[in-house]
Amino acid sequence: MRPIWKGSISFGLVNIPIALYAATRREELKFRLLRASDLSPVNYKRVAEADGKEVSWDQIVKGYEHEKGKFVVLKEEDFQRVDVEATQTVDIIDFVGLSEINPMYFHKPFYMEPAKGGTKAYVLLRDALRNTGKVGVAKVVIKTRQYLAAVKANEKALLLELMHFADELVDPDSLDLPADAKVSKGEMEMAKALISRMTAKWQPDKYKDDYRTSLLGLIEQKVESGGQEIKAPKGKPKRPTNVIDLVEVLKRSMAETTKSANRTAHGTRPVKPKGKKAA
Repeated sequence: MRPIWKGSISFGLVNIPIALYAATRREELKFRLLRASDLSPVNYKRVAEADGKEVSWDQIVKGYEHEKGKFVVLKEEDFQRVDVEATQTVDIIDFVGLSEINPMYFHKPFYMEPAKGGTKAYVLLRDALRNTGKVGVAKVVIKTRQYLAAVKANEKALLLELMHFADELVDPDSLDLPADAKVSKGEMEMAKALISRMTAKWQPDKYKDDYRTSLLGLIEQKVESGGQEIKAPKGKPKRPTNVIDLVEVLKRSMAETTKSANRTAHGTRPVKPKGKKAA
């Protein structure tokens, strides 16, 4: 696997050479637009809104809409003028308790691998972060953009997790959220009991992308059938729950989880719909 970035972690006078690797991957299913009559691929064209004419690349400029329908044009030298210097350094500004940071700030993780000569300092920082429960809050320039990021200890690795800046998060005060509601002691106890009944050990491999798996299965069926229409199995949509009597709803939920636990204990598995293949 090739590193996407090489540089160093810097805090105080400590400098640790590292290489950055993607820690996640998600392969989206890609679709082409086709003409229905002969399945000829349809390409995108750059068309001007004013007259519907196609525009060549050499006639295109970048503009910022500062008012509705009013633009200011920015040239390449304008972008270069404000470009942040790419120092190839993860500059740790502060160390902060991980529990103090709202999870909404975290965005995308990357692995950091120590380069030659950086092993001891890498281990020192990783173990110190783990022992103190802290993360390093840093700024880093990757390609042409500056990011806020957190340096985290994660098992044997140091992670660089890109973060949102505060002004990128939507203020929840704009939503109509309830401050409080009258909840009886019985309702709270039942809710806690249901949560306790449904609590399980964290097993990340247990959770799969069912939509992607089903869509791939449908595509395979269409390929095998020569593109014929595939009839979807009839399923009963779930009806909205009447939550007027919360205790009754919670009781039924407890009963359902008990049935599910009993099926699992006796080795019974839910029957999978026919025609769906694993990806």
